[in-house]
Amino acid sequence: MYEQEKIKPYHKEGDKTQQVEQMFDNIAHSYDKLNHRLSWNIDKGWRKKAIRQLLPYRPKVMLDIATGTGDFAILAAGMLRPDTLIGADISEKMMEIGKQKVEKEKLDSVISFKKEDCMNLSFADDTFDAITAAFGIRNFSDLNKGLGEMCRVLKKGGHLSIVELTSPVSFPMKQLFSIYSHTFLPLYGRMISKDRSAYDYLTATIEAFPQGEQMIEILKTAGFSKAQFKRLTFGICTMYFAEK
Repeated sequence: MYEQEKIKPYHKEGDKTQQVEQMFDNIAHSYDKLNHRLSWNIDKGWRKKAIRQLLPYRPKVMLDIATGTGDFAILAAGMLRPDTLIGADISEKMMEIGKQKVEKEKLDSVISFKKEDCMNLSFADDTFDAITAAFGIRNFSDLNKGLGEMCRVLKKGGHLSIVELTSPVSFPMKQLFSIYSHTFLPLYGRMISKDRSAYDYLTATIEAFPQGEQMIEILKTAGFSKAQFKRLTFGICTMYFAEK
């Protein structure tokens, strides 16, 4: 078990997946505002870089894991022009906001949403040309199982593009990020979202999540090949790309 798998949003007994669902339902109303403000809108650029990795492959059937309010799915639909893109998440309230955004962008003929537990996806083997995930796999209750499911539903030769928050490893960004993530981030997140635990949980999972070379080995163990990574913005975010 990886350290972040032991961390639960509400520090109580019970299933982590259920607690994560409850947490995202609680903060859905403020999630987009907080995401963009807490990253100074840099998260939008991170998403674009992750999607550009898929441009040469022109995927037609896509899955966006932990889609949340659909930002990554909407961006992918615009940049990659797939025939079908399914946004999967455990939080109904997050996806309700996503559906409204998709309708506003007139992309509802391409993008649909489906409640899914990433530990046990309902899709058949070899269904998707590409799978994306932005800032979501850190919340998996079992990282190996979740990545294994993503590999299972991906077609042979298909691609996985992940962007995830990580802890910088070099001075002085490592020290500056630690101060920011332990003071301003949970305080501001608590004020806006009204959830006292959600942004403490965010900081804890970022610090505990395996990254870099360790994450590459985990991806390969899950069944992916040719896995690689690139640190973005001094290591605050890391982008992963792998092929089945």
